[in-house]
Amino acid sequence: MVLLRHIPFLKSVALHSLTAFGGPQGHFGMMLKTFVHKKKYVTEDELIEYNSFCQLLPGASSTQTLTLIGFKRGGIPLAIITLIIWILPACFFMGLLSFFLIHHNLNKHFIFNYVQPMAIGFLIYATFRSYKIAINNLITGLIMIISGISTFLFIKTPWIFPILIICGGIATNFSNKRIPQKETIKPKQIKWSNIWLFILIFIIAGFLSETSRTQQWKEKKSFNLFENFYRFGSIVFGGGDVLLPMMLDQYVARPANPNNLIKNPDPLRIERNDLLTGYGMVRALPGPVFSVASFAGGMVMKNEGKVRQALGCIMATVGVFLPSALLVLFFFPIWQYLKKYAAVYRALEGINAVVVGFMCAAAFYLLIDIKWAPFELFSLLNIAVIVGTFLLLKFTRTPTPFIVLFCLLLGLFF
Repeated sequence: MVLLRHIPFLKSVALHSLTAFGGPQGHFGMMLKTFVHKKKYVTEDELIEYNSFCQLLPGASSTQTLTLIGFKRGGIPLAIITLIIWILPACFFMGLLSFFLIHHNLNKHFIFNYVQPMAIGFLIYATFRSYKIAINNLITGLIMIISGISTFLFIKTPWIFPILIICGGIATNFSNKRIPQKETIKPKQIKWSNIWLFILIFIIAGFLSETSRTQQWKEKKSFNLFENFYRFGSIVFGGGDVLLPMMLDQYVARPANPNNLIKNPDPLRIERNDLLTGYGMVRALPGPVFSVASFAGGMVMKNEGKVRQALGCIMATVGVFLPSALLVLFFFPIWQYLKKYAAVYRALEGINAVVVGFMCAAAFYLLIDIKWAPFELFSLLNIAVIVGTFLLLKFTRTPTPFIVLFCLLLGLFF
């Protein structure tokens, strides 16, 4: 009965989930309009603080911000309902796309020819924006270059992402001149018990995934899939665009490595073109970019039957969003204390630089696989779509669904 008084708020969340285009930047502007100026569910200062806090955590930042608004108004129950309403439409349609792509051979149609170069254009633009924000001194520039080269060279090596993230966070803490500690912090006992649930799930998921692989359990792919996306959701800094490099590593590059195939002869895999199609199409939908996980989960399980494919969509969705929710709800109560430590911001500076390196490496990795044939119309149009997508995003306010629609029509006629 208590939740009944929050129905108007949940209606606003539902409307937001159906109209919020443009990724995290566009989502924040719409949250400001809907939940601050129009409905006054939170103040502008509160929304800015929530958004800043969520930028410090791995996971889907716009999803975490909206979850915090629900948490502020009705505690954990309302926060969970808010999260479900927000992600449901986009995840449902992206999961559905995986079925249509497979069972109707949609990727064989010319209409999708230019969705993949468009996706590369989106990634290059996201990399450019992240570079402008995150790379502002010598150390962050060096971290970006080293992480980019390392990722490109060792993209088929497990744990390259978490190792570089940890090293980046440590590297920027060697100097305290850029972000000095401005005040003396009085020690305070912090209740870390809640975070153990997040860690426990991480450990159990990893253990079951590895055990199912080595012992060849019948349902091993389900355990592997959940572990993959729970890990992604736990270490992704920088939003949904960073998911693409991680999925490229996990489902495209690594299954092609003969050494990995010896250990795991039947790995989870997605065709590169299919993954890029999903990454491009998610831009045409409102809601979180992380909903591409629903598509990827379905594609990974495409040969296991429709029921297991649907289960793959659900497990990937739960896996990728669960860490975001656990981290934001568990860490927010201690945020007021932790934000006083400059070391937190110095670590984030290095982590963000590593993320830009990831994105640079992914862009190069995808570009070298594009078919470049001089003076062929298809190749010239591929280049035009990549460059055009970047220029439209950088210099105009063209809504992303219009860019996707144009590329679909281009494939239809050329």
